[in-house]
Amino acid sequence: IAVLSLGGIVTSQSLTVAGDKLSEDIIQYVQQRFHLLIGERTAEDAKIAIGQAISFKEIKEFPLRGRNLISGLPEEIIINSEDVRKAMLGSLNQIVEAVKSTIESTPPEILADVMTNGIHLVGGGALLRGLDILLSENTKMKVQIIEDPLTAVVRGGGIVLENLDELREVLATDNTSDSPR
Repeated sequence: IAVLSLGGIVTSQSLTVAGDKLSEDIIQYVQQRFHLLIGERTAEDAKIAIGQAISFKEIKEFPLRGRNLISGLPEEIIINSEDVRKAMLGSLNQIVEAVKSTIESTPPEILADVMTNGIHLVGGGALLRGLDILLSENTKMKVQIIEDPLTAVVRGGGIVLENLDELREVLATDNTSDSPR
């Protein structure tokens, strides 16, 4: 999470909560609620197919296949989008709180620009249905998903590499040397 202004990072925060954590949340929820052991790929597929950050009127369903932890036999259950949302709720709350914390640490003169321009979501997590609405409701700011959020970070990294000499001054440096990270 970062606030950028005039080509530099004003304030930022890193989280260990990301797509893999959300998938792990689904695995744990399914084990506890349905006594079914599923793999990471199955959880990821469910998250992509029916995952949502907020409740919607339309409830979607998705079949999960795994091993029943009681009988040890293969089993298929139907999970719905509300189950997936509940599974990810703790991690989603962590994301919301981190965004709010980053906003709170933003200088007031920069915050006015953030309020005007809004929050931009990038990365695979931006594709989680309703995440933009959840963040907007909790920050009272407009939130938009950028075009092709899945490849935005890689495309941005490519632009930096192509223009390394021009951007060297605005790149973050690590604490152990003066080299850009």
